[in-house]
Amino acid sequence: MMKYILAPSLLAADFTKLGEQIKETEEAGAEYLHIDVMDGLFVPSISFGMPLIESIRPASKQFFDVHLMIVEPERYIDEFVRCGADSITFHLEATKDPQAVIDKIHACGVQAGISIKPGTPLEEVYPYVDQVEMVLIMSVEPGFGGQAFIPESYDRIRQLRNYIEENGLVTAIEVDGGVGKKNIREVIEAGANIFVAGSGVFRKNTITDNVNKFLEAF
Repeated sequence: MMKYILAPSLLAADFTKLGEQIKETEEAGAEYLHIDVMDGLFVPSISFGMPLIESIRPASKQFFDVHLMIVEPERYIDEFVRCGADSITFHLEATKDPQAVIDKIHACGVQAGISIKPGTPLEEVYPYVDQVEMVLIMSVEPGFGGQAFIPESYDRIRQLRNYIEENGLVTAIEVDGGVGKKNIREVIEAGANIFVAGSGVFRKNTITDNVNKFLEAF
């Protein structure tokens, strides 16, 4: 039976209450914490980096799902692992040698994920699906929170799930971008099992209520 996991995205958190909000997501049952790292080059935005991860690591037992939206991610793998990453996901489009990045992540003792932008043909990730623990399908253009889910992403998720099952693999499928309580069932039915949610967790109702609504959908 497939395990479904909610990964609240720190991008949407209130940084004046960060420790408190992280604790609330954990106590409500969110197993992962999704941490986006952006360099202003691979994507237009700049976000937090190693100091933030290192500072919040002692405050949470959650799985730190670190998503690197940076060019040449191989330069910083060691440092992100040292700061507390449990998994490092990098972009296929951000490196000349994806296999070398995967090997380096694994050599550091953590899980590896590979991600593709909405416009990247899904087939380009196939050679690496059996080498990673997770493939991250971006369902928005990476770089900014709060975007609407791109409907074509459903077909990409289904196609990747079929590829994984046809090849007897157990690789997880994570989806990031516009995932909320209104479309979570459709994303699940398409074949994903790890769900990044930012505003859907940290906005409007209490964090606990929002997390519970996602978990009820599982």
